[in-house]
Amino acid sequence: MERETDIDSLESTEPIAEECAPCPRRQVRSLIFHFLYAMDSFGYDASAESLVDQFNRGFETDVPLDGEVINAVKTIVENRQKYDDMLVPLLANWRLERIGCCTHLVLRIALWELTETDTHPTIVVNEAIELAKCFSEKDAYKFVNGVIDKAIKQLKS
Repeated sequence: MERETDIDSLESTEPIAEECAPCPRRQVRSLIFHFLYAMDSFGYDASAESLVDQFNRGFETDVPLDGEVINAVKTIVENRQKYDDMLVPLLANWRLERIGCCTHLVLRIALWELTETDTHPTIVVNEAIELAKCFSEKDAYKFVNGVIDKAIKQLKS
């Protein structure tokens, strides 16, 4: 199965997201990941709005400052400690500090989606695996699958 690459979509001359309404869900998740990665890179000192503005100008996109993507990013950033606290008991023989940045962000996005949206858990798992395959270490998707599976079982009980 061939993976989608975000690089291909960034090279397009068409905007990635116009109010994100027609934007495919996978692309929305990818945008959320990219903005979270940028925020993490800046130590969460840069505002989400400034990053979106730079992204919009740099890639000629139109991600709205009050849309779904920015709201998700803000929620995940504001609640990152809550999501990390949820992760700790799910990490068998792992410490949170040992998880790579990209894998950590994928897990936060999945936990946000499980707890804050109506997305079916199966979709959350599949999309987290795809994000991990695209952006994390080689076999991180297996780790993500196991952790999110545990999270779903824990949230059900």
